[in-house]
Amino acid sequence: MSKHPRVLKSIILAENTDPMRRFVYLFSLLVCGFFQTGLLAQLRFEIPYPSTFGNNPMDGRILVLISKDSTLEPRFAIADGYKTAQVTGVDVENWKPGQTITVDEKAFGYPVESLTQLPAGFYRVQVLFHKYETFKRADGHTVKLPMDRGEGQHWNLAPGNLYSEPKWLGLDPAGKTKHVIALQKEIPPIKPPEDTKYIKHIRIQSKLLTEFWGRPMYLGAHVLLPEGFDEHPDVKYPLAIFHGHFPADFGGFRTEPPDPNLKPDYSERFKISGYNKIVQEEEYAFYKQWTGPNFPRVLAIEIQHPTPYYDDSYAVNSANNGPYGDAIVYELIPEIEKRFRGIGEGWARFMYGGSTGGWEVLAAQLFYPDQFNGCYSACPDPVDFRAYTVVDIYKDKNAYYEEGSFTKTLRPGVRNYLGHISATLKDCNYKELALGTNSRSGDQWDVWESVFSPTGTNGYPKPIWNKYTGVIDTSVARHWRDNYDLSHILERDWNRLGEKLRGKIRIYCGDMDNFYLNNAVYLIEERIKKLDNPKPEAIVAYGDRFEHCWNGDPNLPNYITRLRYHSMFITQWAEEVKNRSPKGVDLESWRY
Repeated sequence: MSKHPRVLKSIILAENTDPMRRFVYLFSLLVCGFFQTGLLAQLRFEIPYPSTFGNNPMDGRILVLISKDSTLEPRFAIADGYKTAQVTGVDVENWKPGQTITVDEKAFGYPVESLTQLPAGFYRVQVLFHKYETFKRADGHTVKLPMDRGEGQHWNLAPGNLYSEPKWLGLDPAGKTKHVIALQKEIPPIKPPEDTKYIKHIRIQSKLLTEFWGRPMYLGAHVLLPEGFDEHPDVKYPLAIFHGHFPADFGGFRTEPPDPNLKPDYSERFKISGYNKIVQEEEYAFYKQWTGPNFPRVLAIEIQHPTPYYDDSYAVNSANNGPYGDAIVYELIPEIEKRFRGIGEGWARFMYGGSTGGWEVLAAQLFYPDQFNGCYSACPDPVDFRAYTVVDIYKDKNAYYEEGSFTKTLRPGVRNYLGHISATLKDCNYKELALGTNSRSGDQWDVWESVFSPTGTNGYPKPIWNKYTGVIDTSVARHWRDNYDLSHILERDWNRLGEKLRGKIRIYCGDMDNFYLNNAVYLIEERIKKLDNPKPEAIVAYGDRFEHCWNGDPNLPNYITRLRYHSMFITQWAEEVKNRSPKGVDLESWRY
């Protein structure tokens, strides 16, 4: 596109026929003309300190969000793939009243790296300030991170974050213009869910995590009580633990029929109209199963364990997050069982989950083999780092490219069931780098580093690869292998774990998983088949052309199976436990 001002103005006006937009753009050009002097840099944004919300120095990250969508706020339009909006970010430390933060061509962005490369045009612009807090950890490091505030570590929803109203602006990288954007709004607090007849809520301060992070840290859970809980005060119940991302409340359970007036939505992923109604139908169907005469009577829980890095901890101990595994197993779970009459023994606890939850249940079963009697792992995050999605971190030199003598090819990051690629692995990582440095994006690749990596000299996770170049750090890879490569650990420690894990491992994955997670499942299956003395008695199954979140049922479409984790795995475990429990334990009183 030509950068000549007159040509540029003609193109922008031709593309925007809406009278109001044309007026705003022409007015912005007129105003900006007064500031176009040789002393100014190219296109830049200036954000003054928001004194309306206080006068204390602040740390965090300023995000300039740029979109062409008139329906969705730019802060909700950042995503992996070609449909994403633009985000450009800068770190902010000790931001004081009277100071202005500048975001210009030096700031890193995604998918356009520098504002100088942004095509001239008419855009909807929004600015958000993601607040960080200071943590003085027990390991001696002081770090600045976003504390979860009840939203599950989503920067665009986090209470207390400041943002501007979106506004249309004419942007010309060659125009030497600045735009002053004020932070006018604050995201309000989130109201905690209320107890109901069936669903109760628990929140405890963790002694272990509080000691590690140097401030009060909490764990929570949503507890679904079995039918007849009050009518059977002497019964103690098994514990069904559903692992996954941060749950606002217990999901998939609805006591009322679907809303007849619900306006049908459209699921882009599943190409289905009215998917919101299907979800309500499944939730109500589960309620009828749960309260019906033949469903196993158990306590079902979804736990809240967000960290300053992500919406959950991956349910293990780690150098950067602290002892979350121990806190969940030895603090939270016993307290739930105490308050709600759980049996309180390892044979009467089991776990199930998909994606993040799929990895968590397998890891917890391996790391705490006596505390759980079965894991049902669906579409798990990488369980073998020889296939860290599409990267072998032990052999590959670069994560972003397959490299030959004369060329190199970008590695894929996200696909659909036909193999069509919507984002490369480099794209996904660049998005996170724009959202936050030092593994602070709150997104997927960064959280894996926060869990699997040792702590760097700066107190933040040591990267598995250079976030910009993709070059892999072999020393970090060795740490990952020895501590969190579940396939490697299973093989390495089978002599010690074999008897404790026999019959307890179930893994299910679609062979067209959107994030290539099936690649690692193939590798752990190969190792499982070679294990002996004892035989693992494990199950590994694949769904032909099924995508992410398939739960192992080959007879239903993906968009249904992902909604039936509770009903499928609770009933499955209730049968398997008959052959996988100590002699003499009570297997009958909770089956009324």
